[in-house]
Amino acid sequence: MDLEPRLLRYFLAVAEERHFSRAALRLHISQPPLSYAIQQLENTLGVKLLERTSRSVSLTEAGRVFEREARTLLRLAEDVGTLVKRVDAGVIGRLKIGFVGSMLYRGLPQLLERLRTTLPDVEHVLSEANSYEQIEAVHRGELDIGFIHANPVPEDLMAIDLVSEPFMVCVPHFHPCATRQRMALKALSNDDFVLFSRSASPSYYETVLSLCAASGFTPSIRHEVRHWLTVASLVSQGLGVSIVPACLSRSGLTGASFVQFPHETRSVTQLIVSRRHVTALHHAAVGLMCEHFGIAPEGP
Repeated sequence: MDLEPRLLRYFLAVAEERHFSRAALRLHISQPPLSYAIQQLENTLGVKLLERTSRSVSLTEAGRVFEREARTLLRLAEDVGTLVKRVDAGVIGRLKIGFVGSMLYRGLPQLLERLRTTLPDVEHVLSEANSYEQIEAVHRGELDIGFIHANPVPEDLMAIDLVSEPFMVCVPHFHPCATRQRMALKALSNDDFVLFSRSASPSYYETVLSLCAASGFTPSIRHEVRHWLTVASLVSQGLGVSIVPACLSRSGLTGASFVQFPHETRSVTQLIVSRRHVTALHHAAVGLMCEHFGIAPEGP
């Protein structure tokens, strides 16, 4: 049964005014089209909604019930219209966001608070994963947005550089270099290293090898893990040393010391998003994220 919102509004005007002429005036139409519309509505429903006399209009029992339901239907129609407009504008919905652990110290909590304030009707679902896992998840559509360490990405993904910072040496607090402000990386040539596994982050793994090679030694890799906090935690327990992004020095982890060393290489965090199925919500979120980090967003 097709109940046009126009017919519902016409009926409610007559029901409230109890008079066809006044209702027509209120609706800015002439009386004959209004009378025809009410007749059309009654024919559609197969019931009589109004009792008409030359002087007044009253509601039948069915008319009184329909008046209540008509108001509900119009309100629901307005609510649905508002909802789809907000979805189309990108201010309501659900975002599945992946992140590498170091993002906890690169502004992710502050960014999420800004998202909650600016887009209060957008639900944010977080998943920690390494860079490779996120690239695959965004590519498959399992994540909407990812925060990764700089890596080659497929052509159908867009990668935006957000944060660039140096690396630091991470050593146990009892290490001979722990109290230094600055040190030569070669001082770690006899230490065991804790690193991300090559499969979890090939680019980081190769970066560490390159930094060590430039300092004249090959690191002895004793432990390989999949999360930054695990790297720093193992170091804090005296199970080795590592080279980590400078942001981890803000982790507050006891038992570990972070020391600068001379190098030009930078740890880069990228935002990745699919170029396919881009929605208004994706545009709004990416724009806000780039603004938060002071970066101009790229085109899809």
